[in-house]
Amino acid sequence: MIPEAEQPDQAAADSPRVEQAAAKRRAGIPVWRTGKPDVFLAAAVDVARTAIEGITAPSDIGAHLAAKSEGDRLVTHLFESKLPGYQGWQWYAVLTRNSRSKVVTVSELGLLPSEDSILSPEWVPWAERVRPEDSREAEDDESPAVAAGDTPAADPDEETADPEEEYGDRAGEAD
Repeated sequence: MIPEAEQPDQAAADSPRVEQAAAKRRAGIPVWRTGKPDVFLAAAVDVARTAIEGITAPSDIGAHLAAKSEGDRLVTHLFESKLPGYQGWQWYAVLTRNSRSKVVTVSELGLLPSEDSILSPEWVPWAERVRPEDSREAEDDESPAVAAGDTPAADPDEETADPEEEYGDRAGEAD
């Protein structure tokens, strides 16, 4: 057989393996982000918990849920939130360290919703929230005198006070 004739068959046999390997990686995520977390940072659960205790009461922090790799020497620790009104939310602490260093640095702290969180409805601009019947209700609530453009008449017996008479001539007192 001619070796050149076997090459296309060999290339066709190799291509599914390449496609399978590419299919295992998630699209749009760099290879370094899909790896295991830095072992030293993943073990620093106490450092992450202590950092979160700096922004909330220790009683508001629940169990450690996970340590996720966010990059080279960058790990996010997730903790259950026991904060009232934040059921399903998670406290997070992002930890990092320099290359060959054993010193852990807290990069970021906060509270994030999870899939089980109760969230507010999506924001709708004011112009889209106001319905035609809303403006009609506001017009119906106005009093008839104001709606007609009339102003309440002043009482003719009531005298208006002159500010100079009431308070005196302050400019003359200063002299």
